[in-house]
Amino acid sequence: MARSMYHYIAEAWKRPREGELGKLNRARIIEWRKEETVVRIDKPTRLNRARSIGYKAKQGFIVVRVRVSKGGREKPRPNKGRRPKRMGVYGYSPEKSLQLIAEETAARKYRGLEVLGSYYVGEDGEYKWYEVILVDPNLPTIKSDPDINWITHPSQRGRVFRGKTMAGRKMRGLLSSRGLKGTHHYKWKKKQKEREERRRHEASRGARVILPQDKYEEVFGEPK
Repeated sequence: MARSMYHYIAEAWKRPREGELGKLNRARIIEWRKEETVVRIDKPTRLNRARSIGYKAKQGFIVVRVRVSKGGREKPRPNKGRRPKRMGVYGYSPEKSLQLIAEETAARKYRGLEVLGSYYVGEDGEYKWYEVILVDPNLPTIKSDPDINWITHPSQRGRVFRGKTMAGRKMRGLLSSRGLKGTHHYKWKKKQKEREERRRHEASRGARVILPQDKYEEVFGEPK
């Protein structure tokens, strides 16, 4: 069976540091280090990922490349007396992923647009680069497109800051993780079943077990 162009692009990006793509990415990163934090580009670097997110080469779609610093975060150094152990300056790990931070950076730069999604394009020892797809919800070309006009609904306003993108949903634990029993839906169903069977007391977070009427009589021999 014939393979599409997107198949070969995806295969090449499985090992982005090897072969011809590796040489090309090294040359790209040397140039990207000299650029600003947020740079608007004409077309996506990874066309297959952009198309899977929903990108179309039409008016209303914008692609930007965002640079994010790697590693932990720092706090301002206190100007009062502390011993070095209690300075509390280094080693703060952010709760958000670097990809979500990149999406929020792009959204703050282009305030009238909504973030559709993002994908990884490269990194070095100090930075990571992501490309973010943004959409202008006010354009007629977007409003009339049945594939993307859902983003014009008022409920999608500021979606990246409310964890509605794929990176945000992953941070919130709404994507499948640790198999079926680690998903949000499985935990909700388990707790709901315990409530219906009256085996779970909400105030004690499962510490107390409330027996149903028939089980109570069997165990203690008297009505509840």
